[in-house]
Amino acid sequence: MTVLTEAAALAFAHAPVGLIVARHRIIEASNARVCEIFQFREGEIDGQSLSLLYPSQDEFERIGRIGHRCMIHTGRYDDERIMRRRGGELFWCRVRGQSLTPEDPFAHSVWSFADISERRPISRLTTREREVSMLLVRGMTTKEIARELAISPRTAEAHRARLLQKHAARNSAELISRLTGAPL
Repeated sequence: MTVLTEAAALAFAHAPVGLIVARHRIIEASNARVCEIFQFREGEIDGQSLSLLYPSQDEFERIGRIGHRCMIHTGRYDDERIMRRRGGELFWCRVRGQSLTPEDPFAHSVWSFADISERRPISRLTTREREVSMLLVRGMTTKEIARELAISPRTAEAHRARLLQKHAARNSAELISRLTGAPL
């Protein structure tokens, strides 16, 4: 068991992706890569709320509600979203979570973070446009986005139209390609 424990500690510390172990959305442990991604010193974020890594408290709470609904059913959650570095810089990040306590998903969980900003540049988006972007990238339709965000389909469509304009995209496929950085 000692060898496995040592190997697990080495794997956590030197993983090529950022890793966080959290209890009730408080960072219990973080590895060097997550500190590098978010521009904190090693150990500096341990004991802090995960909200420290989000663009706003509102987004922390909203994404938490979405993640909790998903994790209560599957124990897992993943998305690509905009996060915030120590200095306030916003960037695109791929986030994946695994609950260790399925009956209470946030009681004990492990999260991975991968900086995807090189292939997905950030543009000036409102909070709602970031939410709509995140859901579009997950493959949701305008009606599904409206339901998820508790807004009218017409409002969701207006946000999608503004995203098309801001990204100079002619259609949804092109918009998603630009949002994800994937070739069309």
